[in-house]
This record gives sequence, C-alpha cells and structure tokens, in this order.
Amino acid sequence: MIRIDQIKIEVSELSVRRLESEICRILHINHVPKYEIVKKSIDARKKPKLFYVYSVDVFDTGIRLSPKLKNVRKYTPVKYEVCTGKSTQIRPVIVGMGPAGLFCAYLLSLSGIKPVIIDRGSDVDTRAKRVNEFFEGGSLDNECNVQFGEGGAGTFSDGKLNTLVNDKAGRSSFVLQTFVKFGAPENILYDAKPHIGTDVLRTVIKNMRNAMIEMGADVYFDTKLTGIEYGNVPGSNDAIHSDSNKNNNLNNGTVKVHLEGRDKSMEIITDTLVLAIGHSANDTLNMLYEAGLKMEAKDFAVGLRVCHEQEKINLSQYGEKYYQSLPAASYKLTHNTDSGIGVYSFCMCPGGYVVNASSVSGLLSINGMSNHDRGGRFANSAIIMTVGRDDFPKEEGVPECMRGVAFKEELERKAYVIGNGAIPYETLGEYKEGVLGKHSHEMNVTDNGFKPAEAFRGQTRHAPVHEILPDKLSRAFLEGMENFGHRIKGFDSDDCIVAGVESRTSSPVRIPRDEGHMANIQGIYPCGEGAGYAGGIMSAAMDGMLIAEEIWKKL
Repeated sequence: MIRIDQIKIEVSELSVRRLESEICRILHINHVPKYEIVKKSIDARKKPKLFYVYSVDVFDTGIRLSPKLKNVRKYTPVKYEVCTGKSTQIRPVIVGMGPAGLFCAYLLSLSGIKPVIIDRGSDVDTRAKRVNEFFEGGSLDNECNVQFGEGGAGTFSDGKLNTLVNDKAGRSSFVLQTFVKFGAPENILYDAKPHIGTDVLRTVIKNMRNAMIEMGADVYFDTKLTGIEYGNVPGSNDAIHSDSNKNNNLNNGTVKVHLEGRDKSMEIITDTLVLAIGHSANDTLNMLYEAGLKMEAKDFAVGLRVCHEQEKINLSQYGEKYYQSLPAASYKLTHNTDSGIGVYSFCMCPGGYVVNASSVSGLLSINGMSNHDRGGRFANSAIIMTVGRDDFPKEEGVPECMRGVAFKEELERKAYVIGNGAIPYETLGEYKEGVLGKHSHEMNVTDNGFKPAEAFRGQTRHAPVHEILPDKLSRAFLEGMENFGHRIKGFDSDDCIVAGVESRTSSPVRIPRDEGHMANIQGIYPCGEGAGYAGGIMSAAMDGMLIAEEIWKKL
C-alpha cells in the first residue's frame, strides 16, 4: 500500500476528478488507481485562498516509487484484531455505560464473554426525555441527567472523536469503524476533526447496546453501585477501614458487588469488576475510597464557557470568500499568563449550545453540546485553567485525594447560588468590570439582541458570573481572552457571553493501576475518565478496550 500525504486542492476547485488527477500526477501514472481517503482537513492559513488537504492510501502494488517523491511512502496499516473464543463461568461486571464501559463490554461480547453492564441512569431514550424536561424547567434527576445514563456525559456533547493518544495498536480506528457500523456517517473515518453530534450519537449507542444483548450481555439501567466486599487485599487504605469492611469468606480476587435499582436491590459475585464510573460520580468515588480502593489527587481544569456568533468565527477562520459556504468553523487557542497559568480553549462546540450539565441538587456545572449539523447560531467553548493540589483548600475531614473533588463542588455550589439554580451568564464587559473594575460602557445583553434560547439548553439567569472563580483564575481568564482576541477578531469583545461554571473537564482523582491495569483490590479494573485515564469519547473508549484486553489475558 502507498500512503500519499499533503495533497492540496483549492476549495473552489475541489471535485473527485480533481483529486484523482492529483493522485495520478504525484505518482506519475496514467490510470486512476484504487484508493481510499484516510484524512481530510482544511488549510486556511493563506486566506483568501483556502485548501482541502488530503491523505490517501493507494492499493496498487505495481506502482514503482521514485525515492525523490515527496510525501509518498510505502505503508502497512495496523489492523486491530479482536480476540475470540473465550469463555468464563463468572461474568465480568461493568459499572458505567459511557464510552469506556461500552467499548469494554462490546469487545468482551465479541470475544464470546457475556458481561453484566449496569448504569445508574436510564436508557438513552428515557434519559433524553428526562434531560429535556429538566432543560424546560423540571426538577433535576440526580440519577439520570446529562452526566449519568446510557452513553455517559458524551451523549449530550458535540460528540468529538479526535484524540491525542498515541495509538500503535489500531484501537482508534476500531472505535471509529464501530461507530460507523452502528449508524455514524462514514466521513468520521477520514475527517481530521471528526464528530458525530448528540443526535446521531444516541442512535449509535442504542444500536451498540442491542447488539451486545443479542450476543448474551445483560444490561441493567437505573441501577447504582452502592457497595463492594472482597477478600484479603494488600496495600489498601488501612487507615480508614477495618477488617470488618471485608468479607473474608470471599476468595482473594473475588468481589461481591452491591447494587440498588429503582425497584429492587441485587448482589453479584464476580472475579472481574470494571469501574467505568465517569468523572462526575463523586458519591461512588467516596464509597469506593471508604471500602479501601486506593486513590490519589490529580490536576484538572476549571473555567467558564464563552459564546460568539458562529458567523463571526467562520469569518475570522475562513475569510470573506468562504465563510458562508464551508462547515461551521472551530478553533483551538492556548496562552500562558504572566503569572504562569495556562489558559486554553476546551471542548469547542461549533453551532452548538451551552447546556446545564448538573448531576447533584444544589450544584451547577455546564458543558457544550452540538447536533451533527452544527447548525446553531452560536459557537461556544470552555476557556479553562489547570488547577492542582496547591489550589485545593485543606478541609478537616476531607482526605487529601478528595480535595480536588471538594474544590470542584465549591465552585459548582457558587454557580448554583448565583444563578438561583439556572445557568448564570453575563457579558464579558460585565465580567471585566466585576473583576478589574474597568467599565467600558453601559450594556444590556437583551439590548444587544442576545436571546438565551439560541445559545443555551436549560434555564438561564443574567447574573454575576465573575463571582464564581477565585480571583487569580478570573484574572488569568481575562488575560487569556485578551490574547485570544488578537488571534480571532472580536473574541474578547465586550458583548461576548460568559457562562459558568465549567468544572467537569476531567476527573480530579486517579485510581492507580498496576502493570495488569488492576487496582490495589484484586479483580477490580479502574477504567476511563472517572479513574483518571481518559479525557474524551475516543480516549475513554480506547481505555475500555485496553481493559478488555487485560481481561482476555487473565482468562
């Protein structure tokens, strides 16, 4: 196979024939070979000229390559091989149906193992109904919301499928191919920045679940992990639990799992418990810590979401000639402040909405969400700053590994109070005045033509967002916004909308794993974002696959 990179075609000239003629020209051949597009992106660095940039694989082994050819090389693709033919009497229990849990369960199902999958939330259809009711003013369901339920937090997001994970095993390609198999569009296989969108992702997840059930998996919704018992365990948190917490009638490596459903409770004994609990299950983390699972604090990031009209972002990124004809543009921005704080954009949602992503009554967090067409009027992105142990207050009775959780919850409590339970928002001009005392001019968001329903999903309130973050983070946020305004015209304009608080970027806790990816309690496999080993749909799914591979090895 031959890989050709950096095939550039001006946007105005793009056609299948034009691409094929470029392939023939580069390879010095007269016939169109069999080929496959493996990557497609837009290069807008030389406006007003914009280019599509392709990488293609050519399946013609008879072509002789000159060593002088640039961006052309022999290439052997990595194909992910699924292990098959395994069986076990004790079935693995997988807690959580986000990407990590789903792909762990899916691989095990393909191999002939029949996992038991549980999620504290509901199936995706019921979940979507409850979430929409909450957005429209209904009460928050603490067990079924934007964070909890089939598909995990990514179900109500932009559905981004890019990752920075160095993948030599072919897991990322397998994830994308699986999504296509269950209903995603094929362009995610080659787009440089692939996304599914919340609407398409829900169908894909449901189809995956049905396929696993046909292969013998059992799925329990509205079922919460409430406790574990286990045998002799080396290196556990002896300071906070005694032998009475452990059932010594269980074999070492065997775990009794306590589950509470909406209608009944259950107990399952297993030799394989996968904890894919997600980054927001703080109550479950506390329970597991009390039960003896080793944990440690880790850095994460917090910040705010900013909203701009998508047309303005398109104009800045594409220029006058193409801003109305190309797909909704995205951006990625970073800045290091004078005080050494990193500020960067995160989870940018073109043509999307800011959503109320709360999962606990009395606490409020937000996230970004887009449909597949990214057709909303506004673009939004989190602008976040990394926080670590020095930022977490030392509270009596709070273990060191949980101080990041407590810090995050305090910010969410402030946001809830400031917004009176609704998403608080204000203009950037108001934010500057509140933090720096710099008043630009009188402004009212409604006078500027801003309609919350066009930018948000969930109840909203015009409120002092500048009171949420600690002062040093607020000042870092403003310095970052000013810097970003030099790169995207109008990014730091006073009428930019700021909402808070963005606090669920990743888990504030990591559960250490040994060489076999097992926790200090034998038989337990921490997995995905909640365990501190992923940061998005793709990396979480790939970590779920990694755990499935370890389970195969054990068998």
